[in-house]
Amino acid sequence: MSGFNFGQLQEMLGQARQQYDALRQKMAAIVVEGTAGGGMVTVRMNGEKQVLEVRLDAGVARDDPEMLADLVRAAVNDAGRQVDERLRGELGQITGLPLGGLF
Repeated sequence: MSGFNFGQLQEMLGQARQQYDALRQKMAAIVVEGTAGGGMVTVRMNGEKQVLEVRLDAGVARDDPEMLADLVRAAVNDAGRQVDERLRGELGQITGLPLGGLF
């Protein structure tokens, strides 16, 4: 036989699962704010990319609905990028590898 140790593999998989679960809990607790239009739109998002809150400047909501849609989209994308950066950092700490282009 090749000497492959299934017990060792199971242990490694168990450790990886624990690290994954810990990372998911840590990411769920993270909250970021994405903004657009100089703060006219702010989006709060957690580390699972769930939008928690949207704040709108009263003027933009009333005056220009198309611009409002663009600003909301930009703020959500900004928050999503921040979550990705945090996730890269957390995964980099776990793996010890630079993960710049992975996400």
